[in-house]
Amino acid sequence: MEMILQAWGGGFYLVNKILFAMAEGRRGRELKSFKLFGWMVYITGVPAWVIILVMHHDWMAASIEAGGLPAMVFGFYNVWKDKKVPDRSWDRVVSWITYGFLVLGIGYSIMDYGGITSISQWLEICVVTGFLMGSYLLAKNNSNGWLFFILMNAGMGTLMFMQNKPLLFGQQMVSLCFGIYGFTAFKKSLRQ
Repeated sequence: MEMILQAWGGGFYLVNKILFAMAEGRRGRELKSFKLFGWMVYITGVPAWVIILVMHHDWMAASIEAGGLPAMVFGFYNVWKDKKVPDRSWDRVVSWITYGFLVLGIGYSIMDYGGITSISQWLEICVVTGFLMGSYLLAKNNSNGWLFFILMNAGMGTLMFMQNKPLLFGQQMVSLCFGIYGFTAFKKSLRQ
């Protein structure tokens, strides 16, 4: 069952990264299609990730995956409506939901472990920071979101390696490459 969850969550996440990276430098309808499908694919993979992370008491990472759903829907909505500047009211609502889940995840992790006492918790902090800031910045069309995704992929890849999740470790390493590509492609498109 765990290999199925790894293939599901990792596969959808990897397809998301590929679609987002391929979207960089494109224009018009093509850009919109890549980004819309990218957001949809990621949303579809979230349940598998949450299950895997909860099974290993990775509370911070699980909470940010679940709490990040509104940010993903926000990103999807902004692309669908061709919004260059996100609606401030929805931006605040999404931020509060995401931060609320983050506080719950960190609080529960501290309670479960008796503090920040393990390497896995420190890696989760990298994952949470990368995911939260990466999703938020990319939803607002800010290229620095890619840098935070690179941090997230490095942290999650290390965590999955430590927890003997070979498919998810490999997927994170490939995603790391697409994160680097997405960032450089975005920067290159700004110079054109």
